[in-house]
Amino acid sequence: MATEKKPPITCHVLDTSLGRPAASIPVTLTLHNAQQSSSSEVKKFSGITNADGRVTSWTPSSPFSSDSLETVFARETGHQKYSLTFDTEEYFGARGIKTFFPEVEVKFVVREEARSEHFHVPVLLGPFGYTTYRGS
Repeated sequence: MATEKKPPITCHVLDTSLGRPAASIPVTLTLHNAQQSSSSEVKKFSGITNADGRVTSWTPSSPFSSDSLETVFARETGHQKYSLTFDTEEYFGARGIKTFFPEVEVKFVVREEARSEHFHVPVLLGPFGYTTYRGS
């Protein structure tokens, strides 16, 4: 069986109130400082956490761009500033829980000298708090 290649940026959400992965959370990945684009358009990608709480593929969110994350990641020069935005209100709302944080935004930088590495961002999530770190 062939293994699907991981995108350069992935994330994982664990629901600490349930002690298990958080499935079906809409996630937006945004590149904030795109320099190699012919327009000033912000590069956005969307994903949704799977049954294991992971986003393992990204879809371009712009109707004007079909560039994959892999293409944008390779083309951009310099340090790349990204954010991951998790729609926690939709996730908890589906269970009738009113969360204190309607969304969680995690900002991070991919330094030019580290571009050959994989960037994994786990989030430990509850209705009234969250924590994150750079995973492997």
